[in-house]
Amino acid sequence: METGQCSGSKEVDRPWAKLVPRDVRCQEIKIMSAEEVICSQVTDSSLDVLAWCSIVRDGDGSAAIKNLSSTAILVDGNLVQEELVALKNGSEIIPGPNRDGYMSYVFEEGHAFCQEGKGLKISLDVEHAKCSICLNIWHDVVSVSPCLHNFCNGCFSEWLRKSSTKPGGRHQSIVCPQCRAVVHSVGRNHFLHNIEEAILRTSPSLKRSDEELALADAQASIKSNILLGIPKKPSRKRKFAVANDDGGSVDFPCPQCGTELEGFKCSQTTSHLQCHRCSGRMPSRPDIGVPQHCLGCNGAFCGAYWLSQGMDWNEFNIICSPETLKPISERYNTRIPDSVHQNNQYEIDVTERCINETGKTLQAVLSEWFAKFINKEIDMSNLQLNHPEAITAKTPLCNGCYEKLVDYLLYWFRITLPPHLYPPDIAGRENCWYGYGCRTQHHNSEHARKRNHVCRQTKGKHT
Repeated sequence: METGQCSGSKEVDRPWAKLVPRDVRCQEIKIMSAEEVICSQVTDSSLDVLAWCSIVRDGDGSAAIKNLSSTAILVDGNLVQEELVALKNGSEIIPGPNRDGYMSYVFEEGHAFCQEGKGLKISLDVEHAKCSICLNIWHDVVSVSPCLHNFCNGCFSEWLRKSSTKPGGRHQSIVCPQCRAVVHSVGRNHFLHNIEEAILRTSPSLKRSDEELALADAQASIKSNILLGIPKKPSRKRKFAVANDDGGSVDFPCPQCGTELEGFKCSQTTSHLQCHRCSGRMPSRPDIGVPQHCLGCNGAFCGAYWLSQGMDWNEFNIICSPETLKPISERYNTRIPDSVHQNNQYEIDVTERCINETGKTLQAVLSEWFAKFINKEIDMSNLQLNHPEAITAKTPLCNGCYEKLVDYLLYWFRITLPPHLYPPDIAGRENCWYGYGCRTQHHNSEHARKRNHVCRQTKGKHT
């Protein structure tokens, strides 16, 4: 057996612990089974490999060491004869009765968990399952976004409370305690909670006392996902506020959480949506017939809802314009959006001239091609919207998704346009090999002008 090896029974496919030598020239010793006999170099001066101890893993996941050599060994500075002695992560083990002349190893414990139902195995270092606030294993773990760091519910709840009570705290960003990135939301992480429990089952010594857990539970205030939002720039619009019992005013993230509007007031169980545009909140009310989601991107937009509740977006800075989410039939175009044709202004000018050659208005052309779209006379597969087959004239779309639809309709208008309707100075342009997806058109104005980019790609495309 070579230096740094071990032997044992019931071997698993990954190590559950290892002995790391202080001497970097020597190999780590991986511990694979529930009872390993460690065979390695014992002294600094000799290369002989001896079986000097066994490391045992009990059913509860705790580890212990048994001396197999003819002399005593040291574990965390204590002499060990033949009895079993408990090991902990970071224990120092010396295969001799003193430090002088003997090797030194550090016991490092890892954890492997198996999800029986799906056969999923996850290896995790305990250090990666600790809260960076209290430095203990997570308890009722919560995750923050977008940085995705994890903390104990009680620890982050206290952090949130202290951040909110600082001077100006109600109007400043909440930052992650670990990386200082701005936190947009926080919620309980049930997947990591299962891992948290598995770690404590494997290593009960890592569990906190009942008193500590009771205190952590008392501090915990995060019961469901919380949207913290991003502070808005100062605005001249007055904030929505209601009077409290003391005669002052209280700001609410959702106006209907503070007062009744149109016969409705939020309760403690009301679910809320966060507006994709202004980051404000509104109650989720799919049963009242007012659009709150864009079908094209599934994003929530609050303008139409607050208009139905009698609120004027010009007066309050916590809601956005009802123009942000409208049915297609209520939209009217007098100019081509700048985002059309991949933001290629030359192609936008060509399309405007072509429409003028037909003698129709932009709105008339869009209506004509939208009717063909509804009748499935044109291919929908390349339209970058969700559920294109479900789109009708009554479909609510946000501004961004509506501009994508306009772009798609004008693309089909251009590629099916008879040659005689192109202006003479445009008709002779050659198609770009890369068509719509050409990247050169964005930084080379000469190329964007001389080649037609409202066309299909003919080079570099797999067929």
